[in-house]
Amino acid sequence: MRIVLCYPVEAKHIAQIQAAAPDAEIVDAGQQGIPEAILEADIFCGHAKERPVPWDEVVRRGRLQWIQSSAAGLDHCLAPAVVASNITVTSASGVLADQVAEQTMALLTGLLRDLPRFLRAQAEHEFIRRPTRDLTRKTIGILGFGGNGRRLAEVLRPFKGRIIATDWFPTDKPDTVDELWPASRNEELIASVDVLVLAAPLTDATRGLINARTLATMRPGSVLINVARGKLVVEKDLIAALQVGTLSGFATDVTEVEPLAVNSSLWDLKNVIITPHVGGQSARRIDDMTDFFCENLRRRRSDEPLLNLVDKQLGFPAWTPRGPAA
Repeated sequence: MRIVLCYPVEAKHIAQIQAAAPDAEIVDAGQQGIPEAILEADIFCGHAKERPVPWDEVVRRGRLQWIQSSAAGLDHCLAPAVVASNITVTSASGVLADQVAEQTMALLTGLLRDLPRFLRAQAEHEFIRRPTRDLTRKTIGILGFGGNGRRLAEVLRPFKGRIIATDWFPTDKPDTVDELWPASRNEELIASVDVLVLAAPLTDATRGLINARTLATMRPGSVLINVARGKLVVEKDLIAALQVGTLSGFATDVTEVEPLAVNSSLWDLKNVIITPHVGGQSARRIDDMTDFFCENLRRRRSDEPLLNLVDKQLGFPAWTPRGPAA
């Protein structure tokens, strides 16, 4: 059995994987070697970003049995051929939920407390008190209630607001949310909250969900935070809404096209905060991902259910108490 890796492992991680699968050949393909190495893989763990993977050829060869994504999002590997195949796919949903929650809070509180304005003032040595807004007691919507969304609700709960979440599987409502709605009510959620946080996967159902029509339904003075995928938002419609004041602020860790074009109007809007897709960064990221992969390797060898097993037609896993966000 050959396991091909495409995430930034060190020698200690390879040794850990080898211990979990002693009969396997471990290949650290890296970003540059993955298009060739994956053709001879039985198991693939990683996220190819720099070179396209020939998924059609991978499926035709019939060797690859399992993809363990090292990211929560799965748009990088759920090509039509993979979806139609017998290849098992598992995600890293929840593995980096703590970090994504921290990033969300930095973006959200920075926007509400008007840090962009105060940082510009600092650069000018200007010490003037100006108005800020509160997070406390706001109505907050979390669109997408997987591992990241559930952890975010835990972090937001102490702010004494009303928290509503939507999910494809609106079951097992925790006390951290006041209401858990089905995804069929996504547009109702968009129109019902002061703060909307996007934490949903990119699928056909969510692509372009934030557009001119849905933006026009948002509450006056509301803010939008995106820590999911850039393509959930139609950027030109967002810019128009920000320019005319339909939306009072936007903070994002992702953009429709990455990197964001240097001439994008988003850079210069004063009610916008942009970070360059760093929400999942952590000193423990590779350690935690390797721990998760090794647990799934153990489960596979023991014929136990895999964590974060993806419904390939939907494009994400059904949340389970056994998952890493539990």
